[in-house]
This record gives sequence, structure tokens and C-alpha cells, in this order.
Amino acid sequence: MYPRFHPPRSALVLSLSLAFTAVIPRLGQAQGLPDAAPAAATAPPSRTLDTVVITGNPLGSAQIAAPVSVLSGDGLVLRRGSSLGDTLSGLPGVSSTYFGPNANRPVIRGLDGDRVRILSNAGASIDASSLSYDHAVPIDPLIVDRIEVLRGPGALFYGGSAVGGVVNTLDNRIPRAPMAGFSGAVEARLGGAARQRGGAALIESGNDSFAVHADVFGRDTSNLLAPRYTPVQDGEPLARSSHVRNSAADTVGGALGGSLFFGGGAEPAQGRIGLSVDTYHSDYGVTAEPATTIQLRRDHVGFASQLKITDSPLRALRLNANYIDYQHQEIQGSGQVGTVFRSQGYDLRLEAEHARFGPLRGVVGVQHEDFDFSALGEEAFVPKTNTRKTGLFALEELAWVGGTLSAGARFERAEVDSEGDANPLQPKFGGLVRRNFSLQSYSLANIVPLTPTWSLSGSLSTTERAPTYFELYANGVHAATGAYEQGNTALPTERGTNIDLALQWKTETDQLRVGVFHTRFSRFISLDASGGQVDVAGATVADGTPNSVPLYRFNAVRARLVGAEIEGRKRLAELPWQLDATTKFDTTRATNRSTGEPLPRVAPWRLNLGLDATRGLWSARIEADRSARQNRVPDTDRPTAGYTLVNLSLSQRISMNLADAIWFVKLTNLGNERAFSASTIQTIRGLSPLPGRAVEVGMRVSF
Repeated sequence: MYPRFHPPRSALVLSLSLAFTAVIPRLGQAQGLPDAAPAAATAPPSRTLDTVVITGNPLGSAQIAAPVSVLSGDGLVLRRGSSLGDTLSGLPGVSSTYFGPNANRPVIRGLDGDRVRILSNAGASIDASSLSYDHAVPIDPLIVDRIEVLRGPGALFYGGSAVGGVVNTLDNRIPRAPMAGFSGAVEARLGGAARQRGGAALIESGNDSFAVHADVFGRDTSNLLAPRYTPVQDGEPLARSSHVRNSAADTVGGALGGSLFFGGGAEPAQGRIGLSVDTYHSDYGVTAEPATTIQLRRDHVGFASQLKITDSPLRALRLNANYIDYQHQEIQGSGQVGTVFRSQGYDLRLEAEHARFGPLRGVVGVQHEDFDFSALGEEAFVPKTNTRKTGLFALEELAWVGGTLSAGARFERAEVDSEGDANPLQPKFGGLVRRNFSLQSYSLANIVPLTPTWSLSGSLSTTERAPTYFELYANGVHAATGAYEQGNTALPTERGTNIDLALQWKTETDQLRVGVFHTRFSRFISLDASGGQVDVAGATVADGTPNSVPLYRFNAVRARLVGAEIEGRKRLAELPWQLDATTKFDTTRATNRSTGEPLPRVAPWRLNLGLDATRGLWSARIEADRSARQNRVPDTDRPTAGYTLVNLSLSQRISMNLADAIWFVKLTNLGNERAFSASTIQTIRGLSPLPGRAVEVGMRVSF
């Protein structure tokens, strides 16, 4: 049998992390510095990036109308999961596809797949995660400094693939600022429902002229522990179990990067130029297929530069470029390679910020993306394709008596080509097909300060998205969905209009944000059941015929999504313990207006109530997550029961002369409640419940 996992590699990374942790307290002694001082009365600030939101905010405004959630510092350390979806699920408006613990892509306001743009340092993450639910996102939260989630359309800045939202992961692999001497961090994590053994280490050094960065990470997990349940596959119950089958994983990676800095002081021009290379490798099991393992590899080269000019009509230029080579192989139980998926391509982004013209300031930019996709093997259901997109965008911001007004536009040209059948003797995808699309997106937003503590914001946007290569050209059995999926080469662009309104109140200790949204698609590309059955070759057969599967087709329908999001924090007490109550609530109602049925895989209303207690360097939290029963499902799905999960955490910061640290212990799903996600595809939901009761411990040291 093929060797699926390689614990020695993860063990090596973890050993390196632990060794760093052990050495750090000795560094001060080696340099003649005093031992670590006693803990101070207040915790030192954790290492984070700038507090200004980056995603969807090229002008660096202190406030933006779009709803954005940010995870960084200690908050990110305590929330890190084994995937982006796991880390972000539970934020207002954010759920996940949850195809087991390894393939877990974020869902924003009921929209998933190609409508949610996954970015790394604002650059495209070219992979195959939007093609299939069992394909993982090749970004590990262990090495990320900050995650920003833009809820709602981000098409103006990032193209049609962001009509539902944006998830932007940020790191310092290309250093953004000069450094003085050495700095770094190490993190180790043990336990959890997947019994993970994970660690990461990074080190940085530099001066006023240059900076370098190096990091390494690894994570090894076992089959996920779950409350005892009866797995269901294809409607048939299997033997009861307390583990999710074939859900183990082994992931390793690392990066090396550097930047050169020039100018500064009284010089009129200053800036930076940097380059990084990184790699990500993961071997993980596919829960839907007990004998299948995916070997995933992603290699990336990134380039970033910035030039700032004072006393000039052109204030700043920013150029970013990324090249990505992605491949994953699906390994059968015999060790043979079943199907090989590959994406290879690049993206370029240039932004130019102009100086103020009276009260007006703005930015214009161009973005180009070009990638090839291929799938070879028995489970390939999409031909070899090439996708090219070029977009021009502009944003202008105006301070006026009614607040801060911003308006933007994007014009994009997309070309999605199919090379057709690789072997004409085995026709499946037809001949060469080329589709071209002209896309337009517009936005208008305003932030009105009502009082020093109250503000009102609103945004109106209209967006267009080109159909993806699989929506146009798919023709075959999709193993992850258990259906024969058939593309539609005549699909038009997807077109929608979105309105967001929010009222926000904020003081030094308290805050409340109440937002509502309404999204209407005049053309929404939906994968719908045709009502027929086909065999694996696509020939029509009678229902119940052996080896038959349902036929699904991509069509353009009308759709509507409406919802609300509430997020708040209230200081209850100051001494001796600082107590804060928190709440999060979201709900989305999504309807296929062409059929009157609900759209599939939409999370029900969810409520999170928490209590944070802090005293000195100690922090504790208890929270209850309530997810309602989801009865609004199409005929092809079944309702999902509601559940309540209770989680506890305890952490302490440790301050030293040369370093500071945070250690934590988390107890999740205290009641060991059996729960299933409504945003999981129906064919896998019965096989993959949410994690059971588990304890996780970890520590992060920064120096």
C-alpha cells in the first residue's frame, strides 16, 4: 500500500520548534544579559501587522464601509485551526464547506466556490480548491500573521471571483519594513480532536537597507475524534464509530524571502523591493473514499515592491507579482495514481495612488491573471483549459459634509478556453472552445459619523463574474458530489447587485455593529439536478440502474440572498477581574427565484455568546455556539439538526527581557455533542460530523 503519511518530517519540524523554545531563554545569558524579569502587571503588546485594514482598502483609510473581520495577534493564536475554513468558521457571516477536517474552504454569506476569493498577501492563490469540495486550500494558518475577511462583494479590487467575499492571509515572507537585529517566533501545538502535533518557527533579521525572513512549519494529525455516530454513505448506514475515517493528514512547508529598502529621511522618494519563495506539501485522506489519499504540492514565487514619492502628483506605486505551480495526485489504495490535477500560472497587480486634488484622493490599477488547468486520470471531469483575465480599476474617495464618500469602477476582460479532447478516439469534451467575457463592476459607499461614538455606513455595488472553466466545460462523474456534472458552454456572465447597511457604536471598551445585506442576482450560475440518471459515460439510464448517478447541469437562474450580522462587546466589570461579554449573530436566507427553492448548503442562523475574563497576564474565556436547525433546503438535500457547542480556554502571557510568550489550553465541545454542518455537501455530511470533545495545548514565543 502507498505510504500516505510521513510523520518523521513533521516530527523534525516540531523538534526544531521545541528546540528554539528551549534555547530562547538562554540567549540572554549567552549575551551577558540578565535572566527573565518577573511578569509585569500588564501584558506586552503581541506582534501584529499594522492595524489598518489592507483588504479592499488600497488608500489605507482608517475606516471603510465594507464589513471586514480581522484576526491577528493572540486572537489568531487561540483560533488557529488545521485549515482556513476551520480557523474562520464562526466569524459573522462565515461558515465552511467542511469536507472533513482537511478540505475545508470558507463560505461567506451562503456563497462558496469561485465566488469567494482566497488571497495570500493580496495575490491569487492559484489552486484547485474551488473545483471540488475534497480539494484543500494550500495555505496553513500556522504561519500566517493576520487574516482579513471581507464579507460581501470585493470584485472591484480582486475581480469577479470575489463577488461573495475575500479571505486574505498576510505574512511577512517579503518584509514590509526595515528591521534592527534579529527577531523571530516559534509555536507548538498538541492535542485537539485530530490529536495534532504541529509547530512552526520563523526568524528575521536586517537593518535599514535590507531584511530577510525564513520560516518552516509542520502539522501531523490522526483520524478526527467525534462523538459516537453511525456513518451514512449513499443512504446506507455503516458500522458505528467514534472517528471520522480516512481524515488524517501530514503537512509541511517553509519559505525564504527578503527585501531591499531605499530612500528615507529627507529624500523625496523611498520604497522597497522584495522576493520570496515558499513551498507547501500535504498528504491527506479523503473522507468520502476510505482508500484514497491526496498528495498536494504548491510552489510559489512572490514579488512585491513599493515606491512612495512626496510632493508629487503621483504619491505611491505598488507592484506585486506571483507565480504558482500547483499539483495534487489522488492515490488509490493500491498505491496507483488515479487522477492528477494541476494549475500553473501567474498574476500581476499594479496600483498607482495620486495626491489629493482638494478633498479628493484615489487610486487606479491594473490586474492580470493567467493560468492553465489540467486533470488527467479516471476521475477527470474537466478538460485542459486556460483562463486569462485582465482588469482595470479605479477608486476615488471624497471627504464631504455627509461623511466619507467613495466610488469605484472595474472593467475586466476574461477569456476561458478549452482544449477539448486530448484523445480524439475517446470523445468526451468535444473540440477546441473559446469563450470571451466583458465584465463591469461598480461600487458606491459612504460612512457618516453621527456622533463621536456612533456611525452609519452603507454601500451599493453591482458586479459581474465570468463562468469558470468547470461551469463551462465539465462533463463527467464528480466523485466528491456523487453526480454527473455537465457544464454549459452557452452560460452568460453572472450578474448581481448588493446593498449593505450597518450601524456601529464604539467606545474605548465597548462596541456594537449591526448590519444587514441584500444581494439579488439577475443571473446566478447554479448546479441543479436535471431529474434524470446517467451512467458513468453520460448515457441516459433508468433510475436505480447499477452504477447510475444523477445528472446535474450548470444553468443561469435568478437568486436572492438576504441576511443580518450582529457583533458586540460590553465591559461588565473592571476589578479585580476585567469581565467582557461578547456576542455574534448571523443569518442568511438564500432563494433560487427561478424555482422558488432554497439555495443549497447555506448555514442557518447562528448565535455565539461569550464571557472573557482577564487579570494581569491571565485570560480565560467561556463561550456557547448555537446553530439552529436548517430546514430551508432544496429537494435534493435533507434538513440538518441544530446543536449547541460549549468551549473553554485559558491562556497566560509571559514577559521576559529578551522574549515574550503566550501559552494556552483549550477545551472544545465540552458536552461532546454530535453535530453536523448544514454547509457541508449532502453526500459527505453523514460521514463527517464536527469534532468531539478534545483538549489542545500550545505555546508561542516571540523574540
